[in-house]
Amino acid sequence: MLDKKEFDLWADGYDKTVGISDEKNTYPFAGYKKVLGFIFQTIMKTENAIVLDIGFGTGTLTTKLYEQGCSIYGQDFSSRMIELASEKMPNAHLYQGDFSKELVEPLQNFRYDYIVATYSLHHLTDDQKKDFFLELRNHLKENGKIIIGDVAFETR
Repeated sequence: MLDKKEFDLWADGYDKTVGISDEKNTYPFAGYKKVLGFIFQTIMKTENAIVLDIGFGTGTLTTKLYEQGCSIYGQDFSSRMIELASEKMPNAHLYQGDFSKELVEPLQNFRYDYIVATYSLHHLTDDQKKDFFLELRNHLKENGKIIIGDVAFETR
């Protein structure tokens, strides 16, 4: 797994790298636009949705949601990714923190229509995922949904 420093260094070229992987249909971002498109369409069924994005990166998905009137909250551990996303979404509530430990305090005070995680949860162990999902459930509004778009394998 990449650490915070490596993600900070990758941030400026991240979108390009993802785009190339998606276009060439190669690991790990094959199908990226299709996955994000599905999640976007799902969330757009709720007017003015309140969305928490776990590991939002440069804000590819959340920027589109933000532009459509969604209230965006997010947590990422790369300060450079947060800077880039904040430029696209100046009124979003974006926080730095390692979600493998827990949600940062300000994000714990809300309930969300949707909690999304795209290409971020694969950094957690199976046990961490289980505990994290149980925690996230406590932050959903009634009928809220957790939507995950990620790469996964039956075995390592």
